Amino acid sequence: MSAADTHTGEQVVGGHPFNPPPDSPGSAAKGTGRGRPDRRRRPLPYLLITPAMLIIIGVLGYPLVDTLVLSFQDERRNNLWMGTAPPWVGLDQYTAVLSDGEFWSVVIRTVVFVIVCVVGTMSFGLLIALLMMRVSAWVRVIMSSVMIAVWAMPILVATSVFKFMFDSDYGLVNQLLTRLPGVDYTRHNWFLNPTTGMAIIALLVIWGALPFIAISLHAALTQVPKELEEAARIDGARGFGIFRFVTFPVIKPVFVMTSTLSVIWDFGVLGQVLLMRNGQPEQDYQLLGLYSYTQAFTVNSFSRGAAISVITVLLLAGVAVYYLRQLMKIGEVE
Repeated sequence: MSAADTHTGEQVVGGHPFNPPPDSPGSAAKGTGRGRPDRRRRPLPYLLITPAMLIIIGVLGYPLVDTLVLSFQDERRNNLWMGTAPPWVGLDQYTAVLSDGEFWSVVIRTVVFVIVCVVGTMSFGLLIALLMMRVSAWVRVIMSSVMIAVWAMPILVATSVFKFMFDSDYGLVNQLLTRLPGVDYTRHNWFLNPTTGMAIIALLVIWGALPFIAISLHAALTQVPKELEEAARIDGARGFGIFRFVTFPVIKPVFVMTSTLSVIWDFGVLGQVLLMRNGQPEQDYQLLGLYSYTQAFTVNSFSRGAAISVITVLLLAGVAVYYLRQLMKIGEVE
């Protein structure tokens, strides 16, 4: 290489000077070509999502703000009938709610209910997903079709099926249990005991959520490289060891996302409890969403119900933040 070559910035290949094309990595590294991002195109993604954001703000933003404002007032039924403005009471609604022992009982009951539902959903969903990986293609198609049909079933229909199964007079479960030797469940009412009643409702929630979890985890399992599992077997790993150290790390992002969504969904359970108890759930069946509904439309304390709703949103905000952080981590890994 001559001294002139070192000053002109030319690269020598095979004894001959070589200038990289303008769009090659060599020219992009110099910052003179197309390697730099085009700043003029940056607003385009925001313009594309603007219509969706406006719809979300209109559909969800306005009711949320209106609920927040209502929680600082004391609106009763007479305000709605007379068209008068409700008085402002500041934080009185929140003070009354947070100092009420009944509210904290509902919170504890809701947290226990959510834990049972999420653990049951994720456990059975994972087992079904693993089973789908080990059956033939036509069996897998049948399983997927059945689960999609279950997922598409309206809550009203699913609740009616479960009410019939556990009915005290004609329930299928009571008839099957009565056939066992020494067991008599004739006219047994499962809902007299709130523990068994809530367990049946939890089973209904798990039944409705299983298809989404199982299909999502099955899709994640199909992305596990077979070479990793074969290498683990060669190294002596077996059964649960392969799943723990090879399979689960690959499907962990999907597992965390689906479990987080399950927590958010199960916190908002309302229709299943309301339908199972014929529209008049007892106090021991109150969950946060149902408790807010009861305070607003049964006790006619709309502001109290709004305050409970805001507190519920704040409780779920922590779960939503965790969900968003997991999404960002997955984006960084990809």
